[in-house]
Amino acid sequence: MVTMFEDDESVFAAVRAGGRGYVLKDADPEGLLRAIRAVAEGEVLLGAGVALRVLQQFAAVRPGNGAAEPRARPGLADGLDELTPRESEVLRLIAQGRRNREIAEELVISEKTVNHHVSNIFSKLQVEDRAQAIVRAREAGLGLPTA
Repeated sequence: MVTMFEDDESVFAAVRAGGRGYVLKDADPEGLLRAIRAVAEGEVLLGAGVALRVLQQFAAVRPGNGAAEPRARPGLADGLDELTPRESEVLRLIAQGRRNREIAEELVISEKTVNHHVSNIFSKLQVEDRAQAIVRAREAGLGLPTA
């Protein structure tokens, strides 16, 4: 993301949305080019000020007095409340075992749009694949057969 916004809300929204790079518009051209290349190669690159704030945010949520204890596993609702109504609907269908093509047909949207929603869901739930998303959805009661 190349932006002029350096406020915490913008930074953390970009990271939560799956952003792997966050560079301010006033970055020098060489730094911007380096960031683009790094992200294109799969790396994560944050400007120095942004990286410091991200690290401070993680340090602030650690239990105890900032010791290097591992963070607690995200709670059940973590991420689920960030899903849009459409993403929640897609997640429910994923949890029912539907494939993207079936979801697209049922919701009368393109398969490419479903792929986009699935990517957003994975990012917001901080999961790596459908199996993990299904577990999170079912733990929250989504995708279960109704009685």
